[in-house]
Amino acid sequence: MAEAAVEIEEFEDATENFAENTNRFELRSIREIVADLSKPVAKRHLRTRRQGGKDIKYIAWHDAIKYLDHYASGWNYEIRSIESIGGKLILIVRLSIPCLEGIVFREATGQEDEELDSYGNSSSNSESMALRRAASKFGLGLYLYDQNR
Repeated sequence: MAEAAVEIEEFEDATENFAENTNRFELRSIREIVADLSKPVAKRHLRTRRQGGKDIKYIAWHDAIKYLDHYASGWNYEIRSIESIGGKLILIVRLSIPCLEGIVFREATGQEDEELDSYGNSSSNSESMALRRAASKFGLGLYLYDQNR
């Protein structure tokens, strides 16, 4: 039970610091932010990879950050959990956006085989996946999931 109290205190401290940092820019409605993030991604920011015999379009994590910086000033991102389960590294992340309604957050997971035979490493690949998934819950590139079916 003491662990839960510590987590709540840490969350409250982080929320206060986050709120203090949002005073540097003008807050907008979460509806406006989501509407902007839901706009189609510029074609030059879309990448393609081959997966399961299909070409999959996606946005790279560093481009996702640029879109968040542009449309969701003051956004924050944190890794909430890292676990190894059945040979996979699984991350849970939280993406928070300050807005007129307060701080709105979305969480998402990312996973990768711990033993990779492809580009990157399991932790950076899992984090990239989780960040992009959390951002898509605010609308960024969400339409790509329908196109990739």
